[in-house]
Amino acid sequence: MSNYSFRKFKNSIFFVLCAICVVIAVIPLVSILFEVVIRGAPQLSLNFFTTDASKGGIGHAIQGTLIIVGLTSLIGVPVGVLSGIYLSEFGHNRYAQSLRTINNILTQFPSIIVGITAYALIFSIIGSSKWAFSTITGVIALSFIMIPLITRTTEESIKLVPNTLREASLALGTHNWRTTLSVVLPTAKNGLVTGILLAVARIAGETAPLIMTIQGSRYFFRGMDKQMAALPLEIWKNSLQPSQELISKGWGAALILIIIVLTLNIAVRLASRRK
Repeated sequence: MSNYSFRKFKNSIFFVLCAICVVIAVIPLVSILFEVVIRGAPQLSLNFFTTDASKGGIGHAIQGTLIIVGLTSLIGVPVGVLSGIYLSEFGHNRYAQSLRTINNILTQFPSIIVGITAYALIFSIIGSSKWAFSTITGVIALSFIMIPLITRTTEESIKLVPNTLREASLALGTHNWRTTLSVVLPTAKNGLVTGILLAVARIAGETAPLIMTIQGSRYFFRGMDKQMAALPLEIWKNSLQPSQELISKGWGAALILIIIVLTLNIAVRLASRRK
């Protein structure tokens, strides 16, 4: 009986320590959200959402963020998912091992270096700075960040699928590609969705690559070869200004960015769960 009481006591201690660690981890997050909401909420208005910088709004930055995240996702999600499928299901060779190593290195690259690389790549191909500082260059830079993240999470999620499911499908005469599409991917769906959402949230808040590529603008979208605004750039630029009004607009932009990422996460989760 004393042995059972001692084990129960150790279990209670471990539970309390875990709860304390959770509280410690949540406190900074709650503090950040509270600060952003308190400082950013007073800035929210119809004019703030729908006009550009010339009229005191950040509608152009909201539009720019949605465009660049959407275009980057069109490139990054398919390439990242297919790369993860290859490494997990068919990558049992030296070539795949090399790709896996390179991908792991890319996930740890500083984002500012990614921005410089994208600028240099476009400049060397086009031979002009017109396209080097443009929307398309920003999309390429963020794709370099998004693809390795999705590739890594896709590979790890697929590896968690039991081999018995694959063997059962193959025993019925199904081809490998069909097994992957119809059995493996649906089973690993939750992990894939989580990885994609984390990658989207990562690129939505990136600032350093955008400084070296799209650079920012005071106007709404004017073309793929033009500079463009984005919420992270607006937050960064306004935070450096001496004017308290511009600093307050930066807080408002930060709140909107959080709302966009949160709304996207909830919408995708609900849609995938319903399906």
